[in-house]
Amino acid sequence: MGAITTAVVAIAAVILGWITIEIACKPCLEKGRNAIDRALDPNYDPDSSIVPIPTPTQPLLDPIPPPPPAAKAV
Repeated sequence: MGAITTAVVAIAAVILGWITIEIACKPCLEKGRNAIDRALDPNYDPDSSIVPIPTPTQPLLDPIPPPPPAAKAV
């Protein structure tokens, strides 16, 4: 009975660890998965890309949105 309990606890720990990594690294994983999907898509043509390629002066990451305006006291 102890071996079954140990196996169930180990499987639960692996599943919870996987979920934690998926949640923590979601943006990075989505970009990677999209890149893999594009690379494996036979209809994708990198020469006719709609998305412009960033120039050296453009940032690689999305800009941080400005903070919301402060509420006015009435």
